[in-house]
Amino acid sequence: MSDDSDDSEKTEDPTQKRLDDAQEKGDIPKSQEVSAWFSLLGTALVVSFLAPSMVKGIASLLKGFLEHTDTIAVDGGALVFLLEITGPEILGVVALPLLTLLALAVVGNVIQHKPLWTAERMKPKLNKISPLAGVKRLFSKDSLANFLKGLVKMTTVAAVVFMVLWPERDRLDTVVFRETGMLLEDVQELAVKVIGAILALMTVVAGLDFVWQRKKWFDKQKMTQREIKEEYKQSEGDPQIKAKIRELRIQRSRNRMMASVPKATVVVTNPTHYAVALLYDEGMGAPQCVALGVDELALRIREVAKEADVPIVENPPLARALYASTELNDYVPEEHYAAVAKVIGYVMQLRKAKSWRT
Repeated sequence: MSDDSDDSEKTEDPTQKRLDDAQEKGDIPKSQEVSAWFSLLGTALVVSFLAPSMVKGIASLLKGFLEHTDTIAVDGGALVFLLEITGPEILGVVALPLLTLLALAVVGNVIQHKPLWTAERMKPKLNKISPLAGVKRLFSKDSLANFLKGLVKMTTVAAVVFMVLWPERDRLDTVVFRETGMLLEDVQELAVKVIGAILALMTVVAGLDFVWQRKKWFDKQKMTQREIKEEYKQSEGDPQIKAKIRELRIQRSRNRMMASVPKATVVVTNPTHYAVALLYDEGMGAPQCVALGVDELALRIREVAKEADVPIVENPPLARALYASTELNDYVPEEHYAAVAKVIGYVMQLRKAKSWRT
Protein backbone atom coordinates (compact mmCIF):
# COMPACT_ATOMS: atom_id res chain seq x y z
CA MET A 1 0.00 0.00 0.00
CA SER A 2 1.45 3.34 -0.96
CA ASP A 3 1.87 6.24 1.41
CA ASP A 4 -1.06 8.10 -0.15
CA SER A 5 -3.54 5.42 0.86
CA ASP A 6 -6.75 6.38 2.61
CA ASP A 7 -5.98 7.30 6.22
CA SER A 8 -9.13 5.47 7.30
CA GLU A 9 -7.42 2.22 6.30
CA LYS A 10 -4.42 2.91 8.52
CA THR A 11 -5.71 1.28 11.67
CA GLU A 12 -2.58 -0.58 12.83
CA ASP A 13 0.08 0.88 15.13
CA PRO A 14 3.37 1.48 13.29
CA THR A 15 6.15 -1.02 13.66
CA GLN A 16 9.49 -0.02 15.12
CA LYS A 17 10.98 -0.25 11.62
CA ARG A 18 8.39 2.21 10.31
CA LEU A 19 9.22 4.67 13.11
CA ASP A 20 12.97 4.28 12.56
CA ASP A 21 12.62 4.79 8.80
CA ALA A 22 10.57 7.95 9.33
CA GLN A 23 13.20 9.38 11.68
CA GLU A 24 16.02 8.55 9.28
CA LYS A 25 14.18 10.61 6.64
CA GLY A 26 14.00 13.56 9.02
CA ASP A 27 10.34 13.05 9.87
CA ILE A 28 10.40 13.49 13.64
CA PRO A 29 7.87 14.78 16.19
CA LYS A 30 8.72 18.37 16.98
CA SER A 31 6.82 21.09 18.81
CA GLN A 32 7.63 24.66 17.84
CA GLU A 33 6.02 25.77 21.10
CA VAL A 34 8.65 23.89 23.10
CA SER A 35 11.42 25.61 21.11
CA ALA A 36 9.71 28.98 21.67
CA TRP A 37 9.43 28.21 25.39
CA PHE A 38 13.19 27.69 25.73
CA SER A 39 13.87 30.85 23.73
CA LEU A 40 11.53 32.75 26.03
CA LEU A 41 13.27 31.23 29.04
CA GLY A 42 16.59 32.48 27.67
CA THR A 43 15.12 35.95 27.26
CA ALA A 44 13.88 35.86 30.85
CA LEU A 45 17.31 34.86 32.13
CA VAL A 46 19.04 37.57 30.11
CA VAL A 47 16.61 40.28 31.23
CA SER A 48 16.70 39.15 34.88
CA PHE A 49 20.41 38.56 35.40
CA LEU A 50 22.49 39.74 32.44
CA ALA A 51 20.69 42.83 31.16
CA PRO A 52 21.92 45.23 33.89
CA SER A 53 25.59 44.41 33.41
CA MET A 54 25.16 44.42 29.64
CA VAL A 55 23.51 47.84 29.67
CA LYS A 56 26.16 49.26 32.01
CA GLY A 57 28.93 47.86 29.82
CA ILE A 58 27.51 49.33 26.65
CA ALA A 59 26.75 52.63 28.38
CA SER A 60 30.30 52.86 29.69
CA LEU A 61 31.65 52.05 26.26
CA LEU A 62 29.52 54.59 24.43
CA LYS A 63 29.74 57.35 27.04
CA GLY A 64 32.82 58.83 25.50
CA PHE A 65 31.36 58.74 22.02
CA LEU A 66 28.17 60.46 23.13
CA GLU A 67 30.09 63.22 24.88
CA HIS A 68 32.34 63.90 21.88
CA THR A 69 30.19 63.04 18.92
CA ASP A 70 31.13 66.26 17.15
CA THR A 71 34.85 65.52 17.24
CA ILE A 72 34.83 61.86 16.13
CA ALA A 73 35.57 61.29 12.46
CA VAL A 74 33.45 58.65 10.80
CA ASP A 75 34.53 58.97 7.20
CA GLY A 76 36.63 56.50 5.19
CA GLY A 77 39.39 54.78 7.10
CA ALA A 78 38.43 56.50 10.36
CA LEU A 79 35.15 54.60 10.47
CA VAL A 80 36.92 51.29 9.89
CA PHE A 81 39.41 52.11 12.64
CA LEU A 82 36.55 53.03 14.96
CA LEU A 83 34.79 49.73 14.35
CA GLU A 84 38.01 47.79 14.89
CA ILE A 85 38.37 49.37 18.30
CA THR A 86 34.78 49.23 19.52
CA GLY A 87 33.66 46.03 17.80
CA PRO A 88 35.50 43.51 20.06
CA GLU A 89 34.50 45.46 23.18
CA ILE A 90 30.81 45.47 22.22
CA LEU A 91 31.02 41.79 21.29
CA GLY A 92 32.56 41.02 24.68
CA VAL A 93 29.67 42.74 26.44
CA VAL A 94 26.87 40.97 24.49
CA ALA A 95 28.64 37.60 24.05
CA LEU A 96 27.28 35.97 27.22
CA PRO A 97 23.62 36.96 26.60
CA LEU A 98 23.84 35.82 22.98
CA LEU A 99 25.45 32.52 23.98
CA THR A 100 22.73 32.00 26.59
CA LEU A 101 20.00 32.52 24.00
CA LEU A 102 21.79 30.26 21.50
CA ALA A 103 22.36 27.49 24.05
CA LEU A 104 18.71 27.41 25.14
CA ALA A 105 17.54 27.48 21.51
CA VAL A 106 19.69 24.40 20.86
CA VAL A 107 18.39 22.71 24.04
CA GLY A 108 14.82 23.38 22.92
CA ASN A 109 15.41 21.23 19.83
CA VAL A 110 17.75 18.58 21.24
CA ILE A 111 15.47 17.84 24.22
CA GLN A 112 12.72 16.76 21.81
CA HIS A 113 14.89 14.44 19.75
CA LYS A 114 18.50 13.38 19.57
CA PRO A 115 20.65 15.16 16.95
CA LEU A 116 19.92 13.81 13.50
CA TRP A 117 21.65 14.42 10.17
CA THR A 118 19.81 13.56 6.98
CA ALA A 119 19.85 14.93 3.45
CA GLU A 120 16.31 13.73 2.78
CA ARG A 121 14.77 17.09 3.64
CA MET A 122 17.12 18.88 1.22
CA LYS A 123 16.13 16.80 -1.79
CA PRO A 124 14.10 18.78 -4.33
CA LYS A 125 10.46 17.76 -4.57
CA LEU A 126 8.06 18.93 -7.22
CA ASN A 127 5.14 19.22 -4.81
CA LYS A 128 7.07 21.90 -2.89
CA ILE A 129 7.13 24.23 -5.92
CA SER A 130 3.75 23.26 -7.31
CA PRO A 131 1.28 26.18 -6.99
CA LEU A 132 -1.62 23.75 -6.69
CA ALA A 133 0.12 21.84 -3.89
CA GLY A 134 0.92 25.14 -2.21
CA VAL A 135 -2.72 26.23 -2.31
CA LYS A 136 -3.77 22.86 -0.89
CA ARG A 137 -1.30 23.23 1.97
CA LEU A 138 -2.43 26.80 2.57
CA PHE A 139 -6.06 25.75 3.02
CA SER A 140 -5.42 22.36 4.61
CA LYS A 141 -6.70 21.26 7.99
CA ASP A 142 -3.22 21.65 9.48
CA SER A 143 -2.93 25.23 8.24
CA LEU A 144 -6.35 26.10 9.63
CA ALA A 145 -5.50 24.46 12.96
CA ASN A 146 -2.18 26.35 13.15
CA PHE A 147 -3.93 29.64 12.31
CA LEU A 148 -6.55 29.14 15.02
CA LYS A 149 -3.87 28.04 17.49
CA GLY A 150 -1.80 31.14 16.74
CA LEU A 151 -4.84 33.41 17.05
CA VAL A 152 -5.80 31.93 20.41
CA LYS A 153 -2.21 32.13 21.62
CA MET A 154 -1.84 35.81 20.60
CA THR A 155 -5.15 36.71 22.23
CA THR A 156 -4.25 34.89 25.43
CA VAL A 157 -0.77 36.41 25.59
CA ALA A 158 -2.22 39.87 25.03
CA ALA A 159 -4.71 39.28 27.83
CA VAL A 160 -1.93 38.15 30.17
CA VAL A 161 0.19 41.21 29.34
CA PHE A 162 -2.81 43.46 29.94
CA MET A 163 -3.52 41.86 33.33
CA VAL A 164 0.12 42.30 34.37
CA LEU A 165 0.47 45.92 33.22
CA TRP A 166 -2.97 47.25 34.15
CA PRO A 167 -2.18 47.44 37.89
CA GLU A 168 1.00 49.34 36.92
CA ARG A 169 -0.81 51.95 34.79
CA ASP A 170 -0.16 54.82 37.21
CA ARG A 171 3.50 53.91 37.31
CA LEU A 172 3.70 53.83 33.53
CA ASP A 173 2.30 57.36 33.28
CA THR A 174 5.29 58.76 35.16
CA VAL A 175 8.02 56.44 33.89
CA VAL A 176 9.17 58.88 31.20
CA PHE A 177 9.95 61.50 33.83
CA ARG A 178 12.30 59.32 35.84
CA GLU A 179 16.09 59.46 35.78
CA THR A 180 17.93 57.10 33.45
CA GLY A 181 19.09 54.71 36.18
CA MET A 182 15.66 54.44 37.77
CA LEU A 183 14.06 54.18 34.34
CA LEU A 184 16.16 51.14 33.45
CA GLU A 185 15.31 49.50 36.78
CA ASP A 186 11.59 50.08 36.22
CA VAL A 187 11.74 48.77 32.67
CA GLN A 188 13.63 45.69 33.82
CA GLU A 189 11.16 45.02 36.64
CA LEU A 190 8.15 45.34 34.35
CA ALA A 191 9.81 43.26 31.65
CA VAL A 192 10.53 40.46 34.14
CA LYS A 193 6.90 40.46 35.28
CA VAL A 194 5.55 40.37 31.73
CA ILE A 195 7.99 37.72 30.53
CA GLY A 196 7.41 35.64 33.68
CA ALA A 197 3.64 35.69 33.14
CA ILE A 198 4.00 34.80 29.47
CA LEU A 199 6.48 32.06 30.39
CA ALA A 200 3.98 30.53 32.83
CA LEU A 201 1.30 30.57 30.15
CA MET A 202 3.65 29.14 27.53
CA THR A 203 4.60 26.32 29.88
CA VAL A 204 1.06 25.00 29.63
CA VAL A 205 0.85 25.67 25.89
CA ALA A 206 4.21 23.99 25.19
CA GLY A 207 3.33 20.94 27.29
CA LEU A 208 0.01 20.42 25.53
CA ASP A 209 1.51 21.03 22.10
CA PHE A 210 4.36 18.61 22.81
CA VAL A 211 1.90 15.82 23.62
CA TRP A 212 -0.31 16.73 20.65
CA GLN A 213 2.57 16.81 18.15
CA ARG A 214 3.86 13.42 19.24
CA LYS A 215 0.36 11.89 19.00
CA LYS A 216 -0.16 13.51 15.60
CA TRP A 217 3.18 12.16 14.37
CA PHE A 218 2.46 8.68 15.72
CA ASP A 219 -0.97 8.63 14.06
CA LYS A 220 0.65 9.75 10.82
CA GLN A 221 2.94 6.71 10.90
CA LYS A 222 0.08 4.24 11.34
CA MET A 223 -0.07 1.45 8.79
CA THR A 224 -2.59 -0.65 6.94
CA GLN A 225 -2.64 -4.40 7.39
CA ARG A 226 -1.26 -4.80 3.89
CA GLU A 227 1.69 -2.51 4.67
CA ILE A 228 2.50 -4.58 7.75
CA LYS A 229 2.42 -7.78 5.68
CA GLU A 230 4.67 -6.25 3.01
CA GLU A 231 7.12 -5.02 5.64
CA TYR A 232 7.20 -8.48 7.19
CA LYS A 233 7.95 -9.97 3.78
CA GLN A 234 10.81 -7.53 3.25
CA SER A 235 12.36 -8.02 6.67
CA GLU A 236 11.64 -11.68 7.31
CA GLY A 237 11.12 -13.00 3.81
CA ASP A 238 8.02 -14.15 1.96
CA PRO A 239 6.29 -16.82 4.12
CA GLN A 240 5.51 -18.88 1.00
CA ILE A 241 9.14 -18.83 -0.09
CA LYS A 242 10.31 -19.67 3.43
CA ALA A 243 7.83 -22.56 3.56
CA LYS A 244 9.11 -23.80 0.19
CA ILE A 245 12.72 -23.61 1.37
CA ARG A 246 11.80 -25.44 4.57
CA GLU A 247 10.04 -28.11 2.52
CA LEU A 248 13.11 -28.55 0.30
CA ARG A 249 15.36 -28.88 3.34
CA ILE A 250 13.06 -31.51 4.83
CA GLN A 251 13.00 -33.38 1.53
CA ARG A 252 16.79 -33.34 1.24
CA SER A 253 17.10 -34.51 4.84
CA ARG A 254 14.69 -37.38 4.10
CA ASN A 255 16.61 -38.30 0.96
CA ARG A 256 19.84 -38.50 2.95
CA MET A 257 18.03 -40.54 5.59
CA MET A 258 16.59 -42.95 3.02
CA ALA A 259 20.07 -43.40 1.54
CA SER A 260 21.18 -44.74 4.95
CA VAL A 261 18.45 -47.39 5.15
CA PRO A 262 20.27 -49.98 2.96
CA LYS A 263 23.22 -49.78 5.37
CA ALA A 264 21.01 -50.53 8.40
CA THR A 265 21.30 -53.74 10.40
CA VAL A 266 17.58 -54.06 11.13
CA VAL A 267 14.30 -52.12 10.77
CA VAL A 268 11.98 -52.32 13.77
CA THR A 269 8.32 -51.72 12.82
CA ASN A 270 4.89 -51.28 14.44
CA PRO A 271 4.27 -52.95 11.82
CA THR A 272 2.44 -50.26 9.77
CA HIS A 273 2.61 -46.92 11.60
CA TYR A 274 6.21 -46.78 12.87
CA ALA A 275 9.58 -47.79 11.43
CA VAL A 276 13.02 -47.31 12.99
CA ALA A 277 16.18 -48.41 11.15
CA LEU A 278 19.14 -49.33 13.37
CA LEU A 279 22.79 -49.75 12.47
CA TYR A 280 25.15 -51.85 14.58
CA ASP A 281 28.69 -53.00 13.89
CA GLU A 282 31.18 -54.67 16.14
CA GLY A 283 33.07 -52.10 18.14
CA MET A 284 30.15 -49.68 18.40
CA GLY A 285 29.13 -48.75 21.94
CA ALA A 286 25.41 -48.85 21.07
CA PRO A 287 23.20 -49.21 17.99
CA GLN A 288 22.61 -46.01 16.02
CA CYS A 289 19.29 -44.80 14.59
CA VAL A 290 19.88 -44.05 10.89
CA ALA A 291 16.23 -43.62 9.83
CA LEU A 292 12.81 -43.27 11.46
CA GLY A 293 9.33 -42.25 10.44
CA VAL A 294 5.60 -42.74 10.75
CA ASP A 295 2.81 -43.62 8.33
CA GLU A 296 3.90 -42.87 4.71
CA LEU A 297 7.52 -42.32 5.66
CA ALA A 298 7.51 -45.56 7.65
CA LEU A 299 6.10 -47.35 4.62
CA ARG A 300 8.86 -45.89 2.43
CA ILE A 301 11.52 -47.04 4.93
CA ARG A 302 10.12 -50.60 4.83
CA GLU A 303 10.07 -50.59 1.02
CA VAL A 304 13.70 -49.45 0.79
CA ALA A 305 14.68 -52.01 3.42
CA LYS A 306 12.99 -54.84 1.44
CA GLU A 307 14.75 -53.74 -1.76
CA ALA A 308 18.11 -53.74 0.07
CA ASP A 309 17.35 -57.07 1.81
CA VAL A 310 17.53 -55.45 5.26
CA PRO A 311 15.75 -57.56 7.93
CA ILE A 312 12.42 -56.14 9.14
CA VAL A 313 11.35 -57.13 12.66
CA GLU A 314 7.86 -56.41 13.96
CA ASN A 315 7.98 -55.25 17.57
CA PRO A 316 5.28 -52.61 18.16
CA PRO A 317 6.20 -51.63 21.76
CA LEU A 318 9.89 -51.26 20.90
CA ALA A 319 9.19 -49.39 17.64
CA ARG A 320 7.00 -46.82 19.39
CA ALA A 321 9.47 -46.44 22.28
CA LEU A 322 12.45 -45.93 19.96
CA TYR A 323 10.56 -43.40 17.85
CA ALA A 324 9.55 -41.41 20.95
CA SER A 325 12.98 -41.40 22.62
CA THR A 326 15.52 -41.38 19.77
CA GLU A 327 16.49 -38.66 17.30
CA LEU A 328 17.96 -39.24 13.87
CA ASN A 329 21.65 -40.28 14.01
CA ASP A 330 21.45 -40.64 17.81
CA TYR A 331 22.43 -43.79 19.65
CA VAL A 332 19.77 -45.94 21.26
CA PRO A 333 19.03 -44.87 24.84
CA GLU A 334 20.40 -47.12 27.54
CA GLU A 335 16.94 -48.15 28.77
CA HIS A 336 16.30 -49.89 25.44
CA TYR A 337 19.62 -51.78 25.25
CA ALA A 338 18.17 -55.10 26.35
CA ALA A 339 15.22 -55.07 23.95
CA VAL A 340 17.35 -53.86 21.00
CA ALA A 341 20.05 -56.43 21.82
CA LYS A 342 17.48 -59.24 21.53
CA VAL A 343 16.34 -57.97 18.13
CA ILE A 344 19.88 -57.56 16.81
CA GLY A 345 20.83 -60.96 18.25
CA TYR A 346 17.85 -62.48 16.42
CA VAL A 347 18.98 -60.81 13.17
CA MET A 348 22.53 -62.09 13.63
CA GLN A 349 21.21 -65.63 14.07
CA LEU A 350 19.18 -65.28 10.86
CA ARG A 351 22.27 -64.12 8.99
CA LYS A 352 24.32 -67.06 10.31
CA ALA A 353 21.60 -69.54 9.39
CA LYS A 354 21.36 -68.02 5.92
CA SER A 355 25.12 -68.21 5.43
CA TRP A 356 25.15 -71.90 6.47
CA ARG A 357 22.40 -72.68 3.96
CA THR A 358 24.33 -71.00 1.22
